[in-house]
Amino acid sequence: MKIKADASADAAYPRVATHLLQGFAAYSRHYVRRHFHSIRILKNGLPPPDISSPLVIYLNHASWWDPLVCLHLARKYFADRRSFAPIDEASLQRYGFFKQLGFYGVEQKSARGTMMFLRTTCRLLGSAGNMVWLTPQGRFMDVRQRPLRLQHGIGSLAAHLENVAFVPLAIEYTLWTEPRPEILLSFGHSAVPKIAPLRSSRDWTEFFSNELEKAQDELAAKSSQRDPVDWIVLDRGKSGISAIYDTWRWLRSLIRGRGFARRHNTEERI
Repeated sequence: MKIKADASADAAYPRVATHLLQGFAAYSRHYVRRHFHSIRILKNGLPPPDISSPLVIYLNHASWWDPLVCLHLARKYFADRRSFAPIDEASLQRYGFFKQLGFYGVEQKSARGTMMFLRTTCRLLGSAGNMVWLTPQGRFMDVRQRPLRLQHGIGSLAAHLENVAFVPLAIEYTLWTEPRPEILLSFGHSAVPKIAPLRSSRDWTEFFSNELEKAQDELAAKSSQRDPVDWIVLDRGKSGISAIYDTWRWLRSLIRGRGFARRHNTEERI
């Protein structure tokens, strides 16, 4: 299948309003910090360094929070790139301001929607300074779902593109010792079609499914151990149980002549 650009693809080409994106990113960070204890990334799961080619980050679709977390990662690790992401066309029409944040609409479960996704994404990935974030599961899925199955669009991209790096990202939301949950992250190994060619889009889809599943399994294993030494804290939200409980803990620490830490796990250090 040959992909050609056309007038409709030009019309759908996403734009980024820098000031609006900066404001939305600042609000998103504040919003995430209000609802989570921390954002952590595995020390051995940092994004691959020195990728000069266009980039695709594909992640498991764990929850509604995923786009806000990706925005945080984009500013943390990929600030020199322009980020884009597909979104359901109906949602894009409902929330029109997303059109100014690098999102582009995709019709779900239609041949036309698939072609438009491929055309727009391939065009975006024609520039080395661009990256695209994908949730190829297509819907929210439990992080324990196995086997991991991805839609074939990501495999079709790899079959049509050569000098593009595809990097898996595992994401999990879980409770540890604080009342607010942790956001846990880990990148997997990158793959470039030109270096590791496969025969078909189906082969690529299966390959990406396996790589993302490996990253998720490693993240889950480390999550269950709850060892702070394994992680880098990217951002910290609220700690503590409640005002009454924390006041009691503070008084107890004062009587015993000890320092007071609002975090429930006082052994942890950033």
